[in-house]
Amino acid sequence: MKRLLRGARIIDPSQNLDGVLDLLIEDGRIRSLGETTTAGGDRTGIEEWDLTGKIVVPGLVDMHTHLREPGFEYKETIRSGSEAAAAGGFTSVACMANTNPVNDTRSVTEFILRKAREHGIVRVYPVAAISRGLRGEVLTEFGDLKEAGAAAFSDDGKWVVDSSLMRQALEYAASFGMPVISHCEDPFLSKDGAMNEGRVSTELGLQGIPSIGEEIAVRREIALAEYTGVPVHIAHVSTAGSVRAIREAKKAGIPVTAETAPHYFTLTEDLLEGYDTAYKVNPPLRAERDVEAVKEGLADGTIDAIATDHAPHSSIEKDVEFEYAACGMIGLETALGLSLKLVRDGVLTMPQLVEKMSLHPARILRIPRGTLKEGADGDVTVIDPDVFWKVRVDSFRSLSRNSPFHGWPLQGKAVMTLLGGEIRHNEL
Repeated sequence: MKRLLRGARIIDPSQNLDGVLDLLIEDGRIRSLGETTTAGGDRTGIEEWDLTGKIVVPGLVDMHTHLREPGFEYKETIRSGSEAAAAGGFTSVACMANTNPVNDTRSVTEFILRKAREHGIVRVYPVAAISRGLRGEVLTEFGDLKEAGAAAFSDDGKWVVDSSLMRQALEYAASFGMPVISHCEDPFLSKDGAMNEGRVSTELGLQGIPSIGEEIAVRREIALAEYTGVPVHIAHVSTAGSVRAIREAKKAGIPVTAETAPHYFTLTEDLLEGYDTAYKVNPPLRAERDVEAVKEGLADGTIDAIATDHAPHSSIEKDVEFEYAACGMIGLETALGLSLKLVRDGVLTMPQLVEKMSLHPARILRIPRGTLKEGADGDVTVIDPDVFWKVRVDSFRSLSRNSPFHGWPLQGKAVMTLLGGEIRHNEL
């Protein structure tokens, strides 16, 4: 099968490419890219798509998502999460280890990969646990997990409190060429917290989670990365202090990378005044100054990637009193629409956004994605930057509905997603 995508603005930061071109996909791979991809050639058997006014980019890569399977299939499954990813323009997702059982053994990693292959909707990269049972006591078998197909290691949802164990994790992972992703949160400072510590938490009478709880953990990871010389990746950055620390570390040449999620540059703690549990996440929504700092971090390159931190929960966990509600919101189907506003507001250019949602996540995870180079897999996202749409959670592919963006008007979305040249989502 040959597919020709004609007349779109093609953006591929891996090649410093940004222009109106044609893209030919044949037998699942990028065959050619240019102004005259089929001029004078045989057009037999070519399926052509006129994408004038659209943007074609390497398939988006979400380096931080929760697919919940195994163990929590009532919230999400690998199939439903993959469908949500494709609808959001993602062709690759890295799923975190806090399943039941935890992804701390070969058998769980292999189960996730087998399920993903059966569905064949997007590429799924399992992130295995750093420690057994996410307890922060004993390292998992990194070599065995890598051999099984794990793409990275993280105890996401929990911080590895033991600094010696985290040092071992970084050094051990480096020997296998694997990245380590850190959930930075001092549990002693954040204990029993329900939202950001500050004026709003005081007014609402809710236990606060201080920003310093994240920032202390971030600075320890930076110190370990500097001492060992081993890269560390900081998940879901949410505070001005974290952005500042990471910026300083990068200037000093310390091997640290970082991600944030759309809700941290879109929402503030003030929205919790109605006790709506849809806004309860971890890290919590912060103050306006933190939101501005995250945007600045994205603009100046301090923050390398935008991830969704897609965290499905059912009404069982969300339709309860605020302090008892689970933390997390779904994001696979809204991340691109929310992030495109950064381009319209002048925070990022479109190529910079593609870097943060495709190229950089792929490079941090060390996976062969994020490019439209000739011979690469035909993983492609087609974006309509001008389409206006309203977020309707009842139409989501995800099994869960815990999104604070229901009813929001957004501009721009993925209208076609191709995996290996095959269409996995299509709104054209």
